[in-house]
Amino acid sequence: KGTLRTGDIVIAGSSYGKVKAMFDENGDRVKEAGPSTPVEVMGLHKVPRAGDTFAVLDNEREARDLAEKRERAETAGTTRAVTLEAVSGDIAAGRVKDLNIVIKADTVGSIEAIRGSIEKLSIDEVRVHVISTGAGNVSESDVMLASASRAIILGFTVKTDLGAKKRAEVEGVDIRLYDIIYVLIEDIEVAVKGLMDPVFQDVIDGHAEVRAMFKVRGGTISGCMVTDGLVRRNSLARVMRDGTMIHESKVSSLRRFKDDVREVANGLECGIGLEGFADFEEGDIIEAFHTEQKG
Repeated sequence: KGTLRTGDIVIAGSSYGKVKAMFDENGDRVKEAGPSTPVEVMGLHKVPRAGDTFAVLDNEREARDLAEKRERAETAGTTRAVTLEAVSGDIAAGRVKDLNIVIKADTVGSIEAIRGSIEKLSIDEVRVHVISTGAGNVSESDVMLASASRAIILGFTVKTDLGAKKRAEVEGVDIRLYDIIYVLIEDIEVAVKGLMDPVFQDVIDGHAEVRAMFKVRGGTISGCMVTDGLVRRNSLARVMRDGTMIHESKVSSLRRFKDDVREVANGLECGIGLEGFADFEEGDIIEAFHTEQKG
């Protein structure tokens, strides 16, 4: 309920901050959002968890104090589920960078094979850390160790003792049993890849040369010729002058004659407006691009 506006002080779980910018489902910047309106919010000091309640407060000090109280309560309060999904969420939010694992297997040889394979999955962003190993079934003491260390238990051709099952339910510890080693390794590999901080790269969509400038209400539009690729409305864009980037933002308007259009292809003239920029000069190159996640 209510309306969220740019500049509001907000809290979500133990995350807080001032709304610096909002973007709707199309990537357009908006100044306010009403009930049931999905928006992406920039300005929180850390990523909140899915399901956290979002609220507007009167001032940042109040929000910070409440967020810190909630964080202390989370740390000292009831035990959180120690599942691969829960740990994944913590790593994605930057709270931890380790994936702790307890290995139980039928033989010492199996343990060493599994340990060697999964420790090789460690990367800069996420460290796979085997904190304990042992031959035999998963025991209650294994579960208690996993709970205290926020670890996942991996079992290979073993079973789980009855006491361990009951304790795992109470502690919320994730016990995963396997009969095939490569399936176990694949599961951890997929989890680690999912926990990696995404790496993005710029992909160039096209270029347009500025040939004229036109003053309009609220700014300046550049009269351009698309020289390769295409230019899309709401695309990311940078202005290049004599080989040097002088501005980067978004394509805020794109026109062909008097019509607003979604994109303009190579060889066509158009009018391009950029968010927060009006100092075009003849010969400037507008480079339109988008970002893609690597891998």
